[in-house]
Amino acid sequence: MDSTRVTEQPTSFERPQPGVDPADPRGAFLRSPAPAAGTGAALPAQGRSGGEPPAPGAATPGGPAPDAADGPASEHSQPGAGPDAEPDAHRPRPAPDGIPVQPADGQGRVDRAPGGAERRTGQVTRPGRPTPMRRDGDRLRFVGAATRRIARGIDLDEIVMGLCRATVPTFSDAILVYLRDPLPVGDERPTGPLVLRLRRTDRIPPERDTEGGGFMPIAPPEQPSELDSVGEELCTVQPGSALAEVLRGVRPVFTDAPAARAALPELLGEEGAAAVPDGQRAVLAPLRGRRRVIGAAVFLRRPERIPFEADDLLVAAQLATHSALGIDKAVLYGREAYIADELQRTMLPETLPRCTGVRLASRYLPAAETARVGGDWYDAIPLPGSRVALVVGDVMGHSMTSAAIMGQLRTTAQTLAGLDLPPQEVLHHLDEQAQRLGVDRMATCLYAVYDPVAHRITVANAGHPPPVLLHLGGRAEVLRVPAGAPIGVGGVDFEAVELEAPAGATLLLYTDGLVESRLRDVWTGIEQLREKLAATAQLTGPDHPPPLEALCDEVLDMLGPGDRDDDIALLAARFDGIAPSDVAYWFLEPEDAAPGRARRLARRQLSRWGMDELSDSVELLVSEVVTNAVRYASRPVTLRLLRTDVLRCEVGDDVPQLPRLRQARATDEGGRGLYLVNRLARRWGATRLSTGKVVWFELNHG
Repeated sequence: MDSTRVTEQPTSFERPQPGVDPADPRGAFLRSPAPAAGTGAALPAQGRSGGEPPAPGAATPGGPAPDAADGPASEHSQPGAGPDAEPDAHRPRPAPDGIPVQPADGQGRVDRAPGGAERRTGQVTRPGRPTPMRRDGDRLRFVGAATRRIARGIDLDEIVMGLCRATVPTFSDAILVYLRDPLPVGDERPTGPLVLRLRRTDRIPPERDTEGGGFMPIAPPEQPSELDSVGEELCTVQPGSALAEVLRGVRPVFTDAPAARAALPELLGEEGAAAVPDGQRAVLAPLRGRRRVIGAAVFLRRPERIPFEADDLLVAAQLATHSALGIDKAVLYGREAYIADELQRTMLPETLPRCTGVRLASRYLPAAETARVGGDWYDAIPLPGSRVALVVGDVMGHSMTSAAIMGQLRTTAQTLAGLDLPPQEVLHHLDEQAQRLGVDRMATCLYAVYDPVAHRITVANAGHPPPVLLHLGGRAEVLRVPAGAPIGVGGVDFEAVELEAPAGATLLLYTDGLVESRLRDVWTGIEQLREKLAATAQLTGPDHPPPLEALCDEVLDMLGPGDRDDDIALLAARFDGIAPSDVAYWFLEPEDAAPGRARRLARRQLSRWGMDELSDSVELLVSEVVTNAVRYASRPVTLRLLRTDVLRCEVGDDVPQLPRLRQARATDEGGRGLYLVNRLARRWGATRLSTGKVVWFELNHG
């Protein structure tokens, strides 16, 4: 073999290495194979081609082994150092042509002899010293694995954590990630000064890295490292400062460069900058998104670790670019998720109303975390006469479009409920509204009206799963209601049924996402729901119904891992009812004597209930409301008193016009009745009925 020829070792992508899976994404730092016998030279210096004779004093094939004083040679060891080796074996020396000559491996160095020939020196690798990335293939594999790990993140924290875990300890011993505070969204133009906040810092020893594979086998120091003190929480970038210039340059730089060295105290603080190791052991990489710089990352290596090289700046640039673009997308995704959450929050009731004779609880679960909005909805709408409308519906799909259609249908249902239409009429008008919204706007809906005085419930169904009624004794039954056609089909009639709603019973309305999935059909799920309700009721005994909130949680616990295929809306209503002894009801002829008779009836009933302290207020308010009713009514006026947690008075007539509160002038003879009601009553209101209206007010009692 010609002694002037340098034998080049195969790169890692040319020949598979024993014990290392080339497809392993953690293989960024693969151990280089030991030189084979008879190949007494290493790779040529980076940036140069061809070969040179080995330097004087370098080991040759069959030559002496490295000096034993240097310790046993590892698989990455080069032959022993020559007599002219310098103490700093890691610092490259510039070549005459201006191209920096990098070390041939992690420990050796390439110098030039006075005659221009290359002189190769080496240093034996001590056990446990990390293996550098020497080949372009290794760097490419590391960048590919790291960017895949970063790209797995969806939200901001996942992307930042992916950057940290991909680089520590494989690429650096520590990393600090600063992000703009607040982060701009999309094309937003940030206002105010550029403020960077320390988002995350990682200093993970190799044994804690679950995916790094220990490719940088360097043990953590026994004493706390000076890198632990690096970093400030907030940094305000002053215009024209050294840090501003470095960030504007976008490209990663070594911190031993003059510009970066001047920028470090501004970013890390004086103490943090002083703790950064000397030499090329720190890289400052700006994070630039689609429009602007959104942060910075600092990669650090401890003094006992080999320094960064020029090619490591390209690695840092790739990591910074992918991280910045991922952060930009995560911020946009976060804004979309926020909009979706706000949309869903406004589409569904924030709180359920407090209705007389019934207690309510609800739950809503989206189909997935990435699809927070859907077409399922529930609602509880107070109606005249202390009644309440219970609604649950499901629009096809779980997208923003489905949520928008759901919002329109829910608003329509509230408007129709305010008109006090029968349940079947409400579904008929919802069907017409769905057809006006467009083709294939399909939905199912169940509309029920509960009357706590009559202890009855009227239900109409439009293709929705039937409700389940849990009786006080623990028996659960699926109510037999006509299925009907879904809303949006058009040209169909809906039928309503009236059923008993005994006190203490619980009605459960739900969407098909609770009972139907890929693993079970809807009727199997309904039967499982019925059994779940019965089993839960057995825990509290036959005389006490289960707590409403706990019952909703128990129902959702029946969902298995594969049962979340659709949104879930759940509405539970506990029927307390109003006892007949707490209700007083009269008819009054529309004549001038009606207000006086109403006062006497109210005073007598309050005396029976032991509420004499309210007699004066109730007589005054009843007289004013009845006077307004009989002035325009042509049929008998109704007067009803309800004793619950409050005293409620309702006056009904056949005139559809609703009264309005106005400020009477000093010369007016009337117009002060509703003003008195507004001042003395706890609450008051007026509701239009299909046959007229009801004016009501409430008073607190002891």
